[in-house]
Amino acid sequence: MRSRVTKYIFVTGGVMSSLGKGLASASIGALLEARGLKVTFLKLDPYLNVDPGTMNPFQHGEVYVTVDGAETDLDLGHYERFTRSPMGKVNNVTAGRIYDTVLSKERRGDYLGGTVQVIPHVTDAIKERIREAGLGVDVILVEIGGTVGDIESLPFLEAIRQFRTDVGREHTCFIHVAPVIYQATAGEMKTKPVQHSVKELQAVGIGPDIILCRTERFLTKGIKSKISLFCNVDEDAVITAKDVDSIYEVPLVFQAEGLDEKIIQVLNMWTGQPDLRQWERLIEAQRNPENEITIVMVGKYVDLTESYKSLNEALVHGGMAIRAKVNIEYIDSEKLEDPEVLARADGILVPHGFGARGVEGKIRAVRYARENGIPFLGICFGMQLACCEFARHVAGLEAANSREVDPATPHPVIDLLPGQEEIEDKGATMRLGAYPCVIEEGSRVAAIYGQREISERHRHRYEFNAEYADRLEQAGLRFSGMSPDGRLAEIIELPDHPFFVASQFHPEFASKPFDPHPLFRAFVQAAVHRGRDRA
Repeated sequence: MRSRVTKYIFVTGGVMSSLGKGLASASIGALLEARGLKVTFLKLDPYLNVDPGTMNPFQHGEVYVTVDGAETDLDLGHYERFTRSPMGKVNNVTAGRIYDTVLSKERRGDYLGGTVQVIPHVTDAIKERIREAGLGVDVILVEIGGTVGDIESLPFLEAIRQFRTDVGREHTCFIHVAPVIYQATAGEMKTKPVQHSVKELQAVGIGPDIILCRTERFLTKGIKSKISLFCNVDEDAVITAKDVDSIYEVPLVFQAEGLDEKIIQVLNMWTGQPDLRQWERLIEAQRNPENEITIVMVGKYVDLTESYKSLNEALVHGGMAIRAKVNIEYIDSEKLEDPEVLARADGILVPHGFGARGVEGKIRAVRYARENGIPFLGICFGMQLACCEFARHVAGLEAANSREVDPATPHPVIDLLPGQEEIEDKGATMRLGAYPCVIEEGSRVAAIYGQREISERHRHRYEFNAEYADRLEQAGLRFSGMSPDGRLAEIIELPDHPFFVASQFHPEFASKPFDPHPLFRAFVQAAVHRGRDRA
């Protein structure tokens, strides 16, 4: 049997950040998967943090958690949503982790006393991670974080430059993403940003095979010809990466531009034609909704909605499944004084978070949803605060709180597990990754999931304090999902509420456009019912 030869696609970006390299990589993966290829991904981030787990969401956006417990870049969420490829610790590597590996080897004496340098030691470590991530697949897409020209990206660019020589030109494809800017006053598309960006890339020894031009309108043949001439690529290798209404249109736009065909040509591969009918049906459903609802998200990172990227997409997935358009409104929990502003909501979602800031606003939101019969979904910290709210206002436990918020609370409904108090390091010390959960028979969530045993991803340190379980259950709260040993509360619900469910885990990480997570689908469905009742 012929052994699988892995092909490598390297995606770089120039001029500015937030051009959509992650979405482009995910969309390319979707197209290649639709051609019958097995794909995977690797995100190389140039920052010195070992992982994004301790980074402020305002700076970096969402921390995406994989099944095996890695705290990773949010682009890994795009990769999992767009393809069947599971992500894990091997699929996200930072400069900090690379340097940590190299320095650990130096301390052990692995380099036999030699001088440790960026070339070859750091670049070799990067190339080793690329090979490791690409084992057993047809194609691996390697996205280089940051912008070409940034000093911190240079070791990664040098590593992928060497990689083409190591494995052979026919096994590598370099794709560069850069903006083509429409200047309204002149009525012209300006290609100079692309030209200068490609020159920056060529200066480090990399000539792109394909250029993705991020732009608000399709490129004319003349513009493509000009970019081809000045950037030394084939004209059919100049691809319009046009702005779209939905991110799930990107694979269709790329396919219409011939991107996947060009990649197959560059990599010297033979595949069948892609079957994109499910993507077409998805977009058709999104463009022609039968209902429209408003979900209000009450959080403290609302100034950067990328902090809730997977939540946003999971809500969209739930809507597409039942042909409902989901409009998401964000309210800063620090500023929520009068909960009556939530009256317009068809559903209220209180998301994850850390620390005391904005907690009372979230508790007000939970109470308003509970008392007014508004569909409610709480995620992680949202579940913990739902327990606190119920303990205060229903179970009569005045000033009940989480020790994370108020270490002196008389009723620590949320607390650390024994042993957690001694942990000083903050990185990767939480309950991370997938854990099993047993759902109570006859509960609402049992009907939603359609099964009794599930596995979901976690990212938290504090847990529900089991000493308060009986008191809250007697007051009407149902613990409908527990860890298999019965020690840890995973899901709560209110049986007599139209929809009041909260989970300690993060169901949004498991949601995909073609396979919406059942909790989000049920939440959106409940919000649609409320919207109809109010109409």
